[in-house]
Amino acid sequence: MTQQFITGLELNKEANLKLLNLALQIKNNPTDFTESLKGKSVVTLFEKPSLRTRLSFDIGINKLGGHAVYLDQQNGAMGQRESVKDFALNISTWADGIVARVMSHSTLETLGEFSSVPVVNSLCDLYHPCQALADFLTLTEIYGDVSQLKLAYLGEGNNVTHSLMLLAASLGTDFVAVCPKGASPDAQILKQAEAIAAQNGASVLVSDRIEAAVGSNALYADTWVSMGDNTPLELVKEKYMPYQINQKLVDMTGASSVLHCQPAHREFEITSEVMDGEKSFIIQQAENRMHAQNALLVSLLNPNFV
Repeated sequence: MTQQFITGLELNKEANLKLLNLALQIKNNPTDFTESLKGKSVVTLFEKPSLRTRLSFDIGINKLGGHAVYLDQQNGAMGQRESVKDFALNISTWADGIVARVMSHSTLETLGEFSSVPVVNSLCDLYHPCQALADFLTLTEIYGDVSQLKLAYLGEGNNVTHSLMLLAASLGTDFVAVCPKGASPDAQILKQAEAIAAQNGASVLVSDRIEAAVGSNALYADTWVSMGDNTPLELVKEKYMPYQINQKLVDMTGASSVLHCQPAHREFEITSEVMDGEKSFIIQQAENRMHAQNALLVSLLNPNFV
């Protein structure tokens, strides 16, 4: 197992499948793992606000017998009060791992460069790999073999899109990002995903046409405005409303499941009718953040346990 998890690209298909299988074991047999992080301390760094990420890591680490230490910006912004390098050098003298939710991917790169303990990306501007692991854990529970699926993401091409696209490519899942013109995923990351998908018998498509989502097994939504962008949703409503996940779209595509990484803005990117409907697996998806992350932490911090 790699000693870092910063982009998600550290893991190949075999490693991703092994990790998802471990997550299922931890979820289904929690008592077998109550001491898997015994004596381990993990510092969780937060530059951005959080509900799911903070609680799923904090409670998850506790369930594994470990100790989570939360640091937010009240302790001084990284790179201002102290350099990111010094954060990494100091924390890794005490802690067994670092989980970081940051503004810039470059912060994670610096943490990874100077930390002597594993660093996990819990969100940055380019990637959200822990979210993608939870998403594919959920799809595995619903469908089994995810290599037989088509997954459609609708909305802004962002960090969530990137990580979904890369993990889909690794696992052989056909992926389509349906985004308005000017809101497509990063071109370089798209090229990486296309190359990985070609190796695993999958396809990656970016389109601004809703029809590209037809035939998808699962539809996926995220907020129309990324965290840190203060643009009011009303100002982008006209641009993104054609990409809203509503019952009409679910019926048109034939999808049998709907996902959303949350926080969700009901009646904007997704309707309450769909979010609370029988095809919604959104709360199961949120729960699976903890199980996927626990599998990752056990693999990184106590690989001999598994």
